[in-house]
Amino acid sequence: MNLNRYDLVVIGGGAAGLTAAAGAASLGAKVALVEKEQQPGGDCLHYGCVPSKALIAAARQVHEARKAAGMYGLSLQGEPDLQQAMERVHAAIAHIQKHDAADRFRAMGVDVYQGFGTFRSAHEVETEQGERLTGKRLVIATGSRPFVPPVEGLAASDYATNEAVFSWKQLPASLLVIGGGAIGLELGQSFARLGSAVTIVDSSPVLLPREDEEVAAYVRAALDQELRLLLQASVMKVERLEGGKKRVTVKQHASEHVLIVDHILVAAGRRPNTECLGLERAGVETTNGYITVKDTLQTSVPHIYAAGDVLDRFPFTHAAGMEGKVVVSNAVFGLRRKVSYANVPWVTYTDPELFHLGLTEREARDVYGDRIRVYRVPLADVDRFVTDRDTDGLVKVVTTASGDIVGAHAVGKGAGDWAQELVFAKQHKHKIGDISHVIHPYPTHTASVQRAADQYWREKLFAGKLPQLLKLYLRWFR
Repeated sequence: MNLNRYDLVVIGGGAAGLTAAAGAASLGAKVALVEKEQQPGGDCLHYGCVPSKALIAAARQVHEARKAAGMYGLSLQGEPDLQQAMERVHAAIAHIQKHDAADRFRAMGVDVYQGFGTFRSAHEVETEQGERLTGKRLVIATGSRPFVPPVEGLAASDYATNEAVFSWKQLPASLLVIGGGAIGLELGQSFARLGSAVTIVDSSPVLLPREDEEVAAYVRAALDQELRLLLQASVMKVERLEGGKKRVTVKQHASEHVLIVDHILVAAGRRPNTECLGLERAGVETTNGYITVKDTLQTSVPHIYAAGDVLDRFPFTHAAGMEGKVVVSNAVFGLRRKVSYANVPWVTYTDPELFHLGLTEREARDVYGDRIRVYRVPLADVDRFVTDRDTDGLVKVVTTASGDIVGAHAVGKGAGDWAQELVFAKQHKHKIGDISHVIHPYPTHTASVQRAADQYWREKLFAGKLPQLLKLYLRWFR
């Protein structure tokens, strides 16, 4: 049997694997990429970030058309066509697929092998077609898959996950979503806007428990107007009825709800794709299925690295890309760079969008006590949001007493875009007051961030013993 030798063998063609393969090849390394799908791109491209955002955009346009019609005395006819929305979804996938296509990576000098890859030893990987690859360094980036809870009758109920939902041809009249995380909320709201009667069930007592509670309250209020939320609840049983409908028993506190729905979407979390890799033959250790790594992203076997959703860290595409870059530095150049998540933001793409960076106010108080400052700007105080008539939201920046940013949170239309200035400031160790000196065009949504920075200076200056004349001047200037 031929043994193909490489400087780097990458198993998995998602964000982390593609970043590692492209980066290593661009530096002259001989690279092999083993990907189980026909085309690389991973869950994000085919079943996650890309299709969900395309569906969200379609649903938002329908929602805004209805709002505009009611506001300006217009009338709308007909119902949204799910197939048209799904055509938009698949067009977006096809367009972006060009960047992740196997032939593009072959043009970079990467040897692409299609099929599953399993370890035969600590340096050797066997492909599904029986080809043997040996690598000086190896990267595990096989991603994750949906977790399906062990609910009685669910397996036989013809449920869907994010891997199947974008193939739906007809809009379900009623939809039960199991799981109130980002995937469940984003898709649940989208289908509600397209016309489904949506119920979301989640076991947590609060919505979005990892978020700053003051900011998350805006999302809860918006969703309560569009769909039904059952929190601190669990699905106990699913029964199939004639005609394809499902009878679902949900327990909430001491009471039970019986729901009759057309379809069930399971969005109850993720599980790492590590079982079929033969990790025991390579000596790679795991914890609850997730690969155990050091801060250098080395596994228990120093020449084997891991990145992306196979780690129990930050399950986001942009975090996987960052990890892939660290792997290139360490695996190709032999550096000892450590990965840090201190400045990695994330966005929940509900409407309104929710932006998260660093510590929440509660977490910051646990760390710093009362030595923190919190700067809040309601979007109703920002002229551009007023002109847009879209003022539901908030910017909230948490700093130390000296103005160092430790957390930043925002909720509102497009928050994931206009709050990015805070990521730059925190990552490059700028104090909140520095943003006040940046000239922002008027009127823009980012003025909300500048106003938070202005609060810092007002507090700092007026807390001191300035002459009364200067205080009056500053008030006049504002």
